[in-house]
Amino acid sequence: MKRETTDRSAPMHRRAALLAALGLPAAALLAAGPGQSFAQSGAWPARPIKLIAPSAPGGATDTVGRMLSRHLEKSLGQSIVVEAKPGAGTIIGVESVKNAAPDGYTLLISGSSTHSANPYLYAKLPYDPGKDFQDVGMVGFIPAIGLVRASLGVRTTAELIAYAKKNPGRLNYGYATSSSQVPPALLMARAQIETVGVAYKSLSQIITDLAAGTIDYAFLDIMSAAPALQNKAIVPFATTSQQRATTLPDVAPVADVLPGYEVRSWIGIATPAGTPDGVIDKLNIALGAALKDASTRQALERLGMTVQAFSRSEMASFAKADRQRWAEWVRLAKIEPIQ
Repeated sequence: MKRETTDRSAPMHRRAALLAALGLPAAALLAAGPGQSFAQSGAWPARPIKLIAPSAPGGATDTVGRMLSRHLEKSLGQSIVVEAKPGAGTIIGVESVKNAAPDGYTLLISGSSTHSANPYLYAKLPYDPGKDFQDVGMVGFIPAIGLVRASLGVRTTAELIAYAKKNPGRLNYGYATSSSQVPPALLMARAQIETVGVAYKSLSQIITDLAAGTIDYAFLDIMSAAPALQNKAIVPFATTSQQRATTLPDVAPVADVLPGYEVRSWIGIATPAGTPDGVIDKLNIALGAALKDASTRQALERLGMTVQAFSRSEMASFAKADRQRWAEWVRLAKIEPIQ
């Protein structure tokens, strides 16, 4: 049976003219192939957008997502619905975005856990951050804060190390994400001490058990640690950044005791692979505008974030280099990937 052929040139020319009128790059036409929706070209966004936070409500990604959504709504002219999908070390939320249509209506609040650390913490990760996603841009960097139960009597990194050396295997720490798992493991390896890690499903439960004395210490990103800093039963003893956090100027970096120590986390936005360039360009511009907004920027900085906007090319270069950094941190921390 002879296959019928059709002339696609006319509709393609019409779409090219439409994109040009809307000020979108020609790449948007190439990305939006035959059969894709009009929303993937000039009309995007034509309906509400979902922003998936792959961690529990109240965590850093969820908090940042809700702050950004208000400004993105103004820039894009559509509602942004932030939806928390925690579980399996962020994998559940990440997979839901990976499997979504690449039309710009389902976005991921990405970060060092989802895109840099997980490839080295899991032996069979069900996604490839470099192939299954396209990075939109950066929001900023956040340090982790070392927290210890006040009743232990420890107030600094040096004191924690000294206690651990006198009591090998007696101390335990909680973790639920890469930013809470890698810092204590790296501290153990660098300081040559022995403490015991306890896996949790949520960061909030770590705080509860830390205050109750069920565990002895933990490292949480500075945003997730905020409730703990209000609890007199918990004391901050260190930061994982090279410099002191602006919101906790009296808390010294681990690097003051172990030179070169650093674990730097970040938060960004990503889309499923195959999302048209025109959509990603619009998102990058909207994200940049949100981070330039004084009220949004100041709100993020008050939570301890170092705000950093990246172009798409800058974000792509950073993401590739950061995976190598986390690979080295995980190696130095002697963490065996989960099978």
